[in-house]
Amino acid sequence: MEQKTALIVGMAKSGIGSARLLAKNGYRVIINDMKSEIDGLFEALKDIEYINALGKKPETLFDGVDLLVLSPVIPVFAPFAKEAQSRGIEVIGEIELGYRFASRKANFVCISGTNGKTTTTALTGEIFKEAGRNTFVLGNIGDPITEHSTDIKDGDTVVAEVAALQLESIDTFRANAVGMLNITEDHLNRFENKMENYIAAKCRVFENQTENDFAVLNYDDSTVRDMQKLTRAKVVWFSTKGEVDEGAFLKDTKMMWRTNGSDCEIIDISELKIMGLHNVENALCASALSLCMGIEMEDLRRALSRFTAVEHRIEAVREKDGILYINDSKGTNPDSTIKAVEAMTRPTILLLGVGNYDKKSDFVPLFEVFGDTVKAVIVSGINTPSILEAAKKTGFENISVCEGDLEDMVKQAQKMAEHGDVVLLSPAAASWGMFDNFEQRGTIFKEIVNKL
Repeated sequence: MEQKTALIVGMAKSGIGSARLLAKNGYRVIINDMKSEIDGLFEALKDIEYINALGKKPETLFDGVDLLVLSPVIPVFAPFAKEAQSRGIEVIGEIELGYRFASRKANFVCISGTNGKTTTTALTGEIFKEAGRNTFVLGNIGDPITEHSTDIKDGDTVVAEVAALQLESIDTFRANAVGMLNITEDHLNRFENKMENYIAAKCRVFENQTENDFAVLNYDDSTVRDMQKLTRAKVVWFSTKGEVDEGAFLKDTKMMWRTNGSDCEIIDISELKIMGLHNVENALCASALSLCMGIEMEDLRRALSRFTAVEHRIEAVREKDGILYINDSKGTNPDSTIKAVEAMTRPTILLLGVGNYDKKSDFVPLFEVFGDTVKAVIVSGINTPSILEAAKKTGFENISVCEGDLEDMVKQAQKMAEHGDVVLLSPAAASWGMFDNFEQRGTIFKEIVNKL
């Protein structure tokens, strides 16, 4: 059989996983990225053979190529991707590739939406592990699916955080259960500044579902509620605002499960170790997904009561001199930061921006929820003008610009803070341009705080 050739464009985590998987399965692999040098790349690929085409234009590399694998940041409508398709080259993304090499008898439980994906994915993974299921927690939350796809066997469970950027390029990928949390503006610059394109990409997660699968939808989000029309799967709801016919809901302080007209208490929210109403919403989604997939109630309750916040998401770092420092570097858009602000119970100094990538976000709704909670804002990075304009529109005056680095921001906040205050890093913006990713931004924040 003639050896097939794969061109991988974009050599971050997903590109590395794709290259390794394909090379180990007999493909001739060409790696490509707009950068001609990438720190740590060659070390990550040291155990495979590949052709180095870094820094070259992808369209110059198509001769003899059978498969084009795109990084999530590259749209399927990019001119070179369209040209590849016109030449008969199959164009897919990393999660489609990983799915193809995993067992078809494994269960894929996918969490999507704009905000809350990481917490819900981590929590769902812990529930399945608590129940004794052989579980892989993959996707945006950590390792790409391609890194472990050949290890995924019959009966295993993959709990995956899947984003619109990844779902845009699926073909055969099928989710046995989908949890859709919410839809707000994010990454619009990547989707031609059209909200409908962003939503359409999210909704691709439903297209290969069957009547034997589950779609767990947020009844409180009208956009998500309407997605019931897009899937053949059984629809199950979750809600923090009212009772649902079938699914999980909040009743007073109790999370409840209703199925076939019968109600059962899951847990009292006082037993949860994660803060904020948005995390109750995340826990309801994770509970519904788990119960749909046959997890026993006692295993669910035990996991819910033990689970603590994921790293970089409303993560308490240190309390020093009566000031609590919280790392919410995962707050990469205004709506996510709104959730973090709403979870605060003490006067808060908020660190915004902290990145040099402009998503064209609207920061006005964020300032509108400050109330008496946010006493001051410090801002840095490329989004500073937009954030200052939002402050002006909403009449918020206690805002200052930091011209230095993240350490300067933290020290500025420390000087402003009083006993009993919170210093919250929740930038409402991407980290790129200043940091490699939000994880690096959060890690550096914690290092700075722990040295104060």
